[in-house]
Amino acid sequence: MSSLCKTGALLIIFNLAAFTLSAQIWIVSEPENLPEKRHENAMATANGKLYLLGGRGIKPVDEYDFKKDSWTGLAKTPLEMSHFQAVTYKNEIYVLGAFTGGYPHETPIPDIYIFNPVKNEWRKGASIPENRRRGAAGAFVLNDKIYLVCGIQDGHWDGQVTWFDEFDPATGKWATLTDAPRPRDHVQVAVLDHKLYVAGGRLSTARINQVLNTVIKEVDVYDFKTGKWSTMDASNNLPTLRAGNTAVVFNNKILIIGGESDAHVEAHNEVEAFNPQTQKWEKLPSMHQGRHGTQAVSLNKKIYVAAGSANRGGGPELNDMEILDK
Repeated sequence: MSSLCKTGALLIIFNLAAFTLSAQIWIVSEPENLPEKRHENAMATANGKLYLLGGRGIKPVDEYDFKKDSWTGLAKTPLEMSHFQAVTYKNEIYVLGAFTGGYPHETPIPDIYIFNPVKNEWRKGASIPENRRRGAAGAFVLNDKIYLVCGIQDGHWDGQVTWFDEFDPATGKWATLTDAPRPRDHVQVAVLDHKLYVAGGRLSTARINQVLNTVIKEVDVYDFKTGKWSTMDASNNLPTLRAGNTAVVFNNKILIIGGESDAHVEAHNEVEAFNPQTQKWEKLPSMHQGRHGTQAVSLNKKIYVAAGSANRGGGPELNDMEILDK
């Protein structure tokens, strides 16, 4: 092949790659109506629908129906629930590792709460062991077990922990696992290929007026096959430091979305993905609206994120939704 042909072929490949990258953008949802504004909330999927739940104050659960392209308000939470990562188990939504009450001394909720979307009912589940209670923790489901990692005991005041716990919904029993390498709060986590990735978060210490500036750069990984923790090399520290971010698996990568820090007043709109195959971070398209204090979910090969706070701290609260497609 001539050098001219090779150059032309390379240009075509480059242009196609650029088109593929530019084609992957966040789309702002335009449903028939909008859910209630909220932040420090969560979002979960069940029965093919989206559910916004929790946040500061007593809020209804908002259900998004894809067929109707609309939101419906459902039952209110039995108490204020904030600062948690919701998980779905057998088409019910579990709330654990959550706070109730106001800043800066939010209190860990002592019990698991479960929402049944079909019955539109909340019920109280198992108690969380008294010596393991905290909020602003990461949570996930793996192999029919629910896990809770890190968090903080006294709201934004103090008491960050390295704790790692396993809950068996079938038996109601808790097990204490090996502590994470470092404490962190205002964190969400994701699992890919039997590895737990803990990225982002901070050490909230309002006791000494150190909160937004205490973001954590290291990324910790727990391998369920070996039962051991490790910390990724410093070259793979989180590129954009933030807390109050959300984490989700997408295209076999770990996405870190949004968050807040002392870098600027506006919440972060950055989206960064760790690719385990290349062992590198990649920059993905930014959200239209920066946000923190909410949760992204993956469904139908798309990422959905809604609500949250537009600026660092407590507002303004949002109720829009953005969608990232392949």
